[in-house]
Amino acid sequence: MARWMIWAGAVLLLSSGAVAQDVPVPRVAKKPFQVTSPNGPREDDYYWLRDDTRKNPEMLAYLAAENAYADAQLAKLKPLQATLYQETVAHIKQDDSSVPYLDNGYYYASRYETGADYPIFERRKGDKAAPAELLFDEPAMARGHSFFALSDWQVSPDNRLVAWAEDVIGRRQYVLKVKDLATGQVLTDTVSNVEPNLVWAADNRTILYIAKDPVTLRGYQVKAHVLGTPAASDRLLYEEKDDTFQMGIGRTTDDKFVCIAVESTVSDEERCAPVASPANFTVVAPRVREFRYSADHIGDHWIIRTNKDAKNYKLVTVADGALAQGIAAWRDLTPASDTVFIEGFKPFEGFVAIDQREGGNRMIRLLSDAGRSLPVKADEPAYRMALDVNEEPATPWVRYTYGSLVTPTTTYEVNARTGERRVLKVAPVPGYDPAKYVTERLWAPARDGTKIPVSVVYAKGVKRDGTAPLFQYAYGSYGNSTDPAVDAGRIGLLDRGVVYAIAHIRGGQEMGRGWYDDGHLLNKKNSFTDFIDVTRYLVAQKYASSDRVAAMGGSAGGLLMGGVANMAPGDYRVIIAQVPFVDVVTTMLDASIPLTTFEYDEWGNPAQKPYYDYMLSYSPYDNVTAKDYPALFVGTGLWDSQVQYYEPTKWVAKLRERKTDNNPLVFRVNMEAGHGGKSGRFERFRQNAEWQSFMLQQLGVAS
Repeated sequence: MARWMIWAGAVLLLSSGAVAQDVPVPRVAKKPFQVTSPNGPREDDYYWLRDDTRKNPEMLAYLAAENAYADAQLAKLKPLQATLYQETVAHIKQDDSSVPYLDNGYYYASRYETGADYPIFERRKGDKAAPAELLFDEPAMARGHSFFALSDWQVSPDNRLVAWAEDVIGRRQYVLKVKDLATGQVLTDTVSNVEPNLVWAADNRTILYIAKDPVTLRGYQVKAHVLGTPAASDRLLYEEKDDTFQMGIGRTTDDKFVCIAVESTVSDEERCAPVASPANFTVVAPRVREFRYSADHIGDHWIIRTNKDAKNYKLVTVADGALAQGIAAWRDLTPASDTVFIEGFKPFEGFVAIDQREGGNRMIRLLSDAGRSLPVKADEPAYRMALDVNEEPATPWVRYTYGSLVTPTTTYEVNARTGERRVLKVAPVPGYDPAKYVTERLWAPARDGTKIPVSVVYAKGVKRDGTAPLFQYAYGSYGNSTDPAVDAGRIGLLDRGVVYAIAHIRGGQEMGRGWYDDGHLLNKKNSFTDFIDVTRYLVAQKYASSDRVAAMGGSAGGLLMGGVANMAPGDYRVIIAQVPFVDVVTTMLDASIPLTTFEYDEWGNPAQKPYYDYMLSYSPYDNVTAKDYPALFVGTGLWDSQVQYYEPTKWVAKLRERKTDNNPLVFRVNMEAGHGGKSGRFERFRQNAEWQSFMLQQLGVAS
């Protein structure tokens, strides 16, 4: 629900026809406008580019001019784009399928057919070899739509119906639909403008969903829809009045309760009701600022992840009969730790699987009810483990995934009683040999002495002599950590001698909650300086040449790119900023914009002068000045609901007005998609090939 939500690079593949090279640099009118605030007005000559209807002819003409200019600037790179795309696709097993998982008597899996952009979802009753029953044929469902997303489908408890959320615009205003699985008939029941978050009640007729505010797009009401009744009569179960909170709904692991969870950056509150009668909800613990928790239920007790007396979180338990006694009845399952950060958990009968971080890596630990702890081992210096789909709590087998910048994602299951581990699937990467690459975990010193973890990968044979090109990525916001993984779209870059690095900067949670605290609100600039200091360290250690460095970030990571471009433009040859959040102050002053109100604890409320002044000091749009900038590739989507299109549009306009260099500035506007770019499995790689070819050209890498 924040600006870190999934994005794939909001860019557009070049048109097939030849494009003239003499298309002029786009120019846009300046129209005086004052942005008001409790701390005084600010001039914004490009504010007029905001059009919430997205119909202003003058604005659309400017976007069209930017796309035409991008076409002209990138035309000569089309052969390289095509090569990069074909190389990426060659590393993808096109007829791939997922590992089946068991849920309520059925094995569920998805599969792709060769050439298909979308998957087919199927299930098999009782046995993996049983005849397949079709759930969704996404290729057919997506036909005729320029954008298509199916999200959060849920099968009814009696296995007869499936409900899902569907978006055909890209603005994340989903429509709830229901289908009879026996006949394939789609029911007439529909509910518009909902979150992709659905739960069935036990009666197989009632669906709980989250309605969105039509203006801010904030999910704020939980409603119950009874099949066969009009959506207008749906019963309101809960409304969150505080617009700094967002919400989600779900069933507990044992399917006994439905819970409504509301959260802000620094506070949580959950209320649960029996799934048989989800009407009267009981609050697990009332919200208190700086108090966070999430609860799940198994057997006759609750397990709760909380930061109460534990900055890096701990697990506690409370019996059903003691829940009403409040937090005084909570009993510790794990101790508080300064070095181990508990990311999540999944309860099973007799034990709990813990998803945790230590030393910058994400790992799994199994804790039995008797107190026996079983950590799952890893053999690489930088890696990622994560709990996978585990829908059957009665099993001793825990499914998880493992991967690194060298090792393809591997699905395992481990036995909590014996420690036995078995491989279920290694993600196929055709034409890829892990032995050809090296991964390292480095620790770069920040200017304040903090050691920043850095995950690095490069091809064997790349000399560490200060001549290699570097591609550095980071995110660093919302406590969202960036974990290493093999990416089919990156292999071609590595094979061309590019060193790839993930800077695990402050603002994420790779090193625990304190890592996040040191990278948001009045500490946000640490994210920018950490990124710059990692670059300078890698150059000093001769991993890369100082004049061959590329940087990339998207969404809130695009804010990072904007900040870096203003603070250290000379350290980068090229910067790629996708759907960048660059107009921080103006956006955060406007409560009507999606996401604004429940992000005050991430960025600050600019109505308060200390936050206003601090945000203004780093906001990329507000700090564009007359100086040389690196080459820039900026992407956006016209229908983006997370970072509105006009933020990067205004930023580009001001950069064109003020920058003093002759380096190229390319602005690609996707006119048919939102925050995640155009939909489809292969479309992402077509989109990526455009900015990758631009980046390689700027780094002087031969095609």
